[in-house]
Amino acid sequence: MTHKILHIDSSINAGNSVSKGLTQSIVDRLQAAHADTSVTYRDLGTATLGEIDGAWLAAVHTPEGARDGTQAEAATLADKLVAEVQDADTIVIGLPVYNFAAPSQLKDWIDHIARAGVTFSYGENGPEGLIKGTRAIVAYSSGGTPFGSDYDYASGYIRHVLGFIGITDVQFVVADKGAVDAEASLKAANEDIANLAA
Repeated sequence: MTHKILHIDSSINAGNSVSKGLTQSIVDRLQAAHADTSVTYRDLGTATLGEIDGAWLAAVHTPEGARDGTQAEAATLADKLVAEVQDADTIVIGLPVYNFAAPSQLKDWIDHIARAGVTFSYGENGPEGLIKGTRAIVAYSSGGTPFGSDYDYASGYIRHVLGFIGITDVQFVVADKGAVDAEASLKAANEDIANLAA
């Protein structure tokens, strides 16, 4: 059976991105461990999705046959992004920390995929995530925002929003001292990758 990987990068640093290097190493490890893999790749740092707005909201809530041309275009992208998440066995996400939080490009992706009635629902007991049995591995990189610290507003948010849509198997690979000791930080992250259960 094919192991399906959704690989999401969000760094705006095209040349020397730590998070991109880490996500690629994670994907390489997964591919080495599974004889048959397929990878869907999105680089949000170079091909932004655009923010959701009122027109987007109207498009995704309009029945497919009733959408006009503009609505169809907006909804087609949104539906494709959701389908990629629904189809994945493992999602690998690059999380570079910008100003203590997740990049806006990654937030845009989350806004597209967190859709009521599709990836989560509200019931008598509150919200329920509808993406079941999916694993997420997040590559957290920062110049000096310690992972899990009081001013790390990135990792907790990503863990929460993934759990909100049903993805509770979330692991982090951490390189959080890029501006302090880049070599040691990368070494620790690569050791984490080597120890990942594939």
